[in-house]
Amino acid sequence: MIFRYFQFMELKKEIRKEVRRRINKLYDAEKLSVSKHIFDHIEHMSVFGKARCIALFAAMGDEVPTRWTLDRWPKLGKRIVVPRVEGDVMRFYDYSPDRMQTGAYGIEEPMGDEECPVRDIDLIIVPARAFTRRGERLGRGGGFYDKYMSLAEFRAHKTGICFECQLFDELPVAEHDVLVDEVVAR
Repeated sequence: MIFRYFQFMELKKEIRKEVRRRINKLYDAEKLSVSKHIFDHIEHMSVFGKARCIALFAAMGDEVPTRWTLDRWPKLGKRIVVPRVEGDVMRFYDYSPDRMQTGAYGIEEPMGDEECPVRDIDLIIVPARAFTRRGERLGRGGGFYDKYMSLAEFRAHKTGICFECQLFDELPVAEHDVLVDEVVAR
């Protein structure tokens, strides 16, 4: 049993390493083009049209860029909330470009004081190191999104986004891993 656990963890580690290698081959202009296609697609989804409050993330350099979307969606009448890691918990706060700071893990996080209630979020855009088309995901290893999406009050539609090179036919998943409702990749 312990041996299987270590094999499972080693496989996750190898997939993360392979994804990092694949993403490093992408040019910044290519990443931005992919990002625009992904978010244009999301904007045409019915769940986006119905959503009043959307949870999005401030992307790291090896994730689908979100900066232009963070600035665009409020102009479309959407309330945008972004995550902040507080210890071993992730919470969402209103996005304001002038109220962001580098936080845990070197990620841009909001400085707001008023947490967005979990039940207010209609759509959550989820990052990961890798996805399958079935919605399985492999995160960075902290389990923050799995914990958040497992909260009793959580009801949001879950959309994973990634570069095409982050898609796999199969991923090692555990019982506690939360699947997304769909994956948008390009």
